[in-house]
Amino acid sequence: MRVYLKYCVNLQSKMKRIELLAPARNAEIGKEAFRHGADAVYIGAGRFSARSAAGNSLSDIEQLAKFGHQFGARTIVAFNTILRDEELAEAEHLVWQLYEAGVDALIVQDLGVLGLHLPPIPLHASTQTDNRTPEKVRLLSELGFKRVVLARELSLNDISAIHEAVPDTELECFVHGALCVCISGQCYLSAALTGRSANRGECAQPCRLPMDLLDADGHALVRQKHLLSLRDMNRSRYLQQLMEAGVTSLKIEGRLKDQNYVKNVVAYYRRQLDDILEKDGIRNRFGHVSEGSCTYLFTPNVSKSFNRGFTDYGIDGKREVMWNHESPKSMGELYGSVKEVGRDWITLQNQPDVTPLNNGDGLVVNQTIGFRVNRYEAATGKVFPLDGLKVCRLLRKGMSVYRNLDFAFEQTLEKKSADRRVPLNLYFRASSTQLELKVQVPDSVIEGSEATVCLPGTFGQAQKPQVENISKQLSKLGDTIFEAKQVDVQGGEWFVPSSVLGQLRRDAIAELIRKRTESYDRERKRFESPSYLELADSLHAAGVLPTDFKANIMNRNARDIFAKMGLVDVEPAFELQRNRNGVVMQTRYCLKQAFGYCPRYPLPTGRKSELSTLFSSDSCRLKIGTEKFLIKFGCKNSCISEIISIFAPEK
Repeated sequence: MRVYLKYCVNLQSKMKRIELLAPARNAEIGKEAFRHGADAVYIGAGRFSARSAAGNSLSDIEQLAKFGHQFGARTIVAFNTILRDEELAEAEHLVWQLYEAGVDALIVQDLGVLGLHLPPIPLHASTQTDNRTPEKVRLLSELGFKRVVLARELSLNDISAIHEAVPDTELECFVHGALCVCISGQCYLSAALTGRSANRGECAQPCRLPMDLLDADGHALVRQKHLLSLRDMNRSRYLQQLMEAGVTSLKIEGRLKDQNYVKNVVAYYRRQLDDILEKDGIRNRFGHVSEGSCTYLFTPNVSKSFNRGFTDYGIDGKREVMWNHESPKSMGELYGSVKEVGRDWITLQNQPDVTPLNNGDGLVVNQTIGFRVNRYEAATGKVFPLDGLKVCRLLRKGMSVYRNLDFAFEQTLEKKSADRRVPLNLYFRASSTQLELKVQVPDSVIEGSEATVCLPGTFGQAQKPQVENISKQLSKLGDTIFEAKQVDVQGGEWFVPSSVLGQLRRDAIAELIRKRTESYDRERKRFESPSYLELADSLHAAGVLPTDFKANIMNRNARDIFAKMGLVDVEPAFELQRNRNGVVMQTRYCLKQAFGYCPRYPLPTGRKSELSTLFSSDSCRLKIGTEKFLIKFGCKNSCISEIISIFAPEK
């Protein structure tokens, strides 16, 4: 199938360009993201990334940036950890190296970065800076951030309110991928339990562990469930609403995900977004950021990639089921249900739209029983699980069946699965003494997307018309990023050898690439210190920024900037404190709702657990490993976030 990305740079100046932003664990995955339709890719450098396990060398990042710039696409580096004093000089040096490598922007959490000597590179405020209110986004904009990455917890109404308050600030919003149960930047659970700080890129993900729910006396009422594990975000149904609300960049989470995941999810969202951009009433108001047409050799389907079940995470203001207490592992796509159970085989009642099973597929029954398909008999419909005798003893008729590994689908993605081409017009002119070829990218987002080359010589009359052969030879662009959209031939009566036409084409393409490379307009935005006192007066910074450890201040630069805004008695970061008791997590997710005791957002089934006394007394505790934590529900806190406080270990 082919998905066309159409571009026009000379339409109304008010056209808003929508970016599809993809994750990359490494440069090769980043290139695949570009090939599958991403307008931008975000990646981690060797240090100071919120995913310390996904660092990359400068040379790899430079190669990725050059690859993306061919399409007018951008490479953004996640530089979003909080820094220690002794790291500031190294951080400054690295920022300059990244700029010189061609990076287009930095995602930053630590306000101390603003105190460094920076190159002219745009800064994006990471979601780790806790961007939930118009006041906070306005402050970050005034501090010099070009873009703000919004908190995942915001609804469409929240986003619209922020955009109306700060219309000139770019807004970036997550649309797909794994969810942190805590509000980004405000999670200290990993640091409290293991010493591994999420704000330093070392989160141990304790929220994905099994845990117990205790009453005030320490009795376990729920045992070994994944009580803080959320489903994965999927907001593909809300892309247009997000665009209308003011979002500029639609972001896919997943810098630890593999290449197949990125290929599939990026392609899926590229198709969804392009369908929207082709609508009447949309195409004249919203446009693309980069250029090229993507051809896919598979049918994108996000259900076939890693997911824990999907949630839109309350984007419409409603509180739907967003949790998965049974398992933090991938569920995949709903395949059907168990129809029969034999001694070492089962048959399935399939969903109508699923593809057939293959040997090697992975199945999950009732979200807890996982196995590989050792053999599938299409004639009888029998599925023989690996270790079938053991597995079949656990299965019953009617149990739900998910396929979390489609072997054939993954094999397709292991190969070349997409190609991205920039449309090209070619204009050929011939005479008895000269050949001329002009190549032009129509309506390009890159200035200088036109080149002309001439070849002098002596050319004789052809015995038969040469237009068809000339057009054919000039259209052979297979080893480039270009695709012939239009070939105009004048002078087809002259005979030109195919070898000469090939050389003319190669020379023209080489000149076009040179001019596009030189003309790529990387935005240069030099940071200028604002009037901090004016910010403090006009924005009431004391009410916008926290003054306890949630300010995440770990270095002198950050302390200085807070002080300049009138905030001088700010606690050091949680990671610097000896006594780590206190609020270690703020979350929008609510266990009271999950067990059916929220009066405002009841469960769709209406069912409740037998825990009414526990939830009415606000005495819930979680036991994670050997540590115990007190839960305070946010019923009186606008129901925006529930606060989980650490509870001193009982003796």
